[in-house]
Amino acid sequence: MGINNFANRKAIMENAGKTCTRCVMDTTDPDIHFDSSGECNHCRTYDEAARQRILTGEQGQQMLSDLVGKIKEESKGKDYDCIIGVSGGVDSSYVAYLTKKLGLRPLAVHVDNGWDSELAVSNIKETLTRLGIDLHTEVLDWEEFKDLQLAFLKASVPDVEVPTDHTISAVLYEVASREGVKYIISGGNVSTEGVLPARWAYGLRDWKYIKGLHRQFGNNELKSYKHYSLLKLFDYVFIKRIRVICLLNFYDYKKKETMEILEKELNWRPYTGKHHESIITRFLQSYILPRKFNVDKRKAHLSTLICSGQLTREEAMEDLQGDPYLSEDKLREEKIYVAEKFSLTEDEFDGIMALPIKSFLDYPSNYWIYKLVYRRIGFVRKLKFP
Repeated sequence: MGINNFANRKAIMENAGKTCTRCVMDTTDPDIHFDSSGECNHCRTYDEAARQRILTGEQGQQMLSDLVGKIKEESKGKDYDCIIGVSGGVDSSYVAYLTKKLGLRPLAVHVDNGWDSELAVSNIKETLTRLGIDLHTEVLDWEEFKDLQLAFLKASVPDVEVPTDHTISAVLYEVASREGVKYIISGGNVSTEGVLPARWAYGLRDWKYIKGLHRQFGNNELKSYKHYSLLKLFDYVFIKRIRVICLLNFYDYKKKETMEILEKELNWRPYTGKHHESIITRFLQSYILPRKFNVDKRKAHLSTLICSGQLTREEAMEDLQGDPYLSEDKLREEKIYVAEKFSLTEDEFDGIMALPIKSFLDYPSNYWIYKLVYRRIGFVRKLKFP
């Protein structure tokens, strides 16, 4: 055994069962590591991201004012000056609210992947009607998309939502390009999404990874699925100069306070958990991840809130004592519903759940290219500003 392999195995053994002394991330993330004080790498990554990208205070407000002025100036004579994605969730609903407060003229885009909850549909309609925002809905071909999501389940990787996230991004870029709009206003933010292990959710921009999994485990041809390659992404960002603006990073973004504003002013109604506007996301986080992969995604969500000062570690630890999100009876109902929607029997679904666990590292991808580019030339700041 080589020295490096021995050192790696020794570090894994020493860290087994260990939890960060600052947040609640632990060794259920195999890539986690700790410093001498017991603080994990996710906390340090969050701090660096917050330092670079959260732009509150006088300087941040001046930058936001200048940016809004530039967006308006560059969009004169056009129907819209920015594109926003809407899911019915907290972040995207608040972005819709803020863009109107800033005097912008957004076009809202929603991707219907077949898993919208009734509450999500209601929240989107109520929010956009009250704000007077036009909506473009992209309805995915269900049989085609089902085959792609099933490929991810059969590949035995943790995130069946990657195909959704990728096509949302692709549709936003496509609509922006078609409308001649240079700005996509995103609900992505550091304050509530700054902690997320790559092993739990890799592949949003990696078409090579998505296409490869489907080629190996899918059955149908992807004829209408909107996507983009690394080269196409380069075209959107550097040739067409379309910029993704993470608007919430300009604010002292507090989830609880935001929900109160949305409920009061837009008649928005809350969900049981983060991103539970989607039935498959809710089931993924409540059933598939904890039962097959020993992943409780609440740890990442709560750790982000700890790092951003919205929650204490003690409060987060208490939250984690209960089962993830849903009761056993509700999980049973949703398991039957999800299996039937995927055209699977329960036995077939259980067979997929029993497959050996894999990660994106077990399949071809552009991971190392993205990782190198992000580290070497800060490409991430070109993709998302601030």
